[in-house]
Amino acid sequence: MITTILSFLVALGILITFHELGHYWAARRCGVRVLRFSVGFGKPLWRRFDKRGTEWAVAGIPLGGYVKMQEEPEPGADTQKRLEAFSEQPVRNRFFIVAAGPMANFILAALLYAALNWVGGQEPMPILAAPPAGTAAEQAGIQAGDRVVSIGDTPVQSWRDVRWQLLDQSVSGGSVDVVIDRFDRPFQTRLTLPGAGADPEADALAAAGVSLDSGQARIGQVRSDGAAATAGLQSGDLIDAIGDVREPDVRQMIDVVHASAGQTLPLVVDRDGAKISLSVTPLAEETADGQTIGLIGVSLTTDVPMVTVKHGPLDSLWLGSVRTVETAWFSLKMLGKMVSGAVSWKNISGPVTIADYAGQTAKMGLASYIAFLALVSVSIGVLNLLPIPMLDGGHLMFYIIEILRGKPAPAKWLEVGQRAGVVVLGGLMTLAIFNDLTRLLS
Repeated sequence: MITTILSFLVALGILITFHELGHYWAARRCGVRVLRFSVGFGKPLWRRFDKRGTEWAVAGIPLGGYVKMQEEPEPGADTQKRLEAFSEQPVRNRFFIVAAGPMANFILAALLYAALNWVGGQEPMPILAAPPAGTAAEQAGIQAGDRVVSIGDTPVQSWRDVRWQLLDQSVSGGSVDVVIDRFDRPFQTRLTLPGAGADPEADALAAAGVSLDSGQARIGQVRSDGAAATAGLQSGDLIDAIGDVREPDVRQMIDVVHASAGQTLPLVVDRDGAKISLSVTPLAEETADGQTIGLIGVSLTTDVPMVTVKHGPLDSLWLGSVRTVETAWFSLKMLGKMVSGAVSWKNISGPVTIADYAGQTAKMGLASYIAFLALVSVSIGVLNLLPIPMLDGGHLMFYIIEILRGKPAPAKWLEVGQRAGVVVLGGLMTLAIFNDLTRLLS
């Protein structure tokens, strides 16, 4: 719980502060006086003034931050001083200052994605498992062990690349060309993906029958008093066969052992390149619901082939920028599907779900947490650009109206827009929290 809360607060602080830095930088470029830049809300715990008179503060409520600009000119100010007020800036400058916040979030996401590409890391190779009968993957002729080479015109290196490309395609549904490597020979097929459905918990790839080959089961820890120790199994043994199942994955290994309480099972393991034949008799144990299952007293790991994904600095920047644009476009397509009713509004997540993901990714490692930060940064950028009054996008919408009309929008329009914005944002926040609570309780 503490990890989840801290991870969420750190993420929120970084992303919103960076957003406000975008507004601050643009305001300074345009000559607007910035009165305060606060990290956090509430009473300042620390503050100082710079030579321009801007107050830099750290407040006690770590839920983001804000920039306070001089909105109106001071009474009796001369022409130069009047231009330090935001309201006195030409519309192009006001547009630039407001748009700089969301743009800062996109820039941050691109840099974070670029850093991940530059540092690199081990990722599962895109080797597919056998598709279930009747699924789109089976109908496309996909077989166990096929390695994906490209999706459409996009080459892929890892399972993460495959998931991203196919999930992006699944938003609108339709068919996509998939090139796979089968026994060192290229094979092209066409995979039909279901469109984004109404169930936010459903996995579009699983529905299509596309999944990562989990690899062979490997013995992890061995209990000294278990059946595995008695049979001579050792940590690190790769299971080549158990019973009638050859090269079982973890799930198959568990199923065979559970179904064989008291029965002797033949085993073939690979130990440092040597094939060793053994026999193991799972011990019978009764579960809480009264079923009898077999146990051999080991933990299991998987032997998934990995690939090192790493790029140079320039390629990393380009790929980070492309990933940011693709993620933003994916978010907009999902929003469009929600508006049209093709996708359930249950997909909207609130602070509870985001905090949960923050905690989970933090526990998984720094790379996962950075990827989470990049994703949420894109989401904040997209959200703030929506044409909803009270958001940055709402202000930009009125600036566009001002540009087209040659004069500001009537005050009545602004008043009605502000009220509508409160209603829309309140409704979205209520829906997000309701979805969070529903997921939590279920």
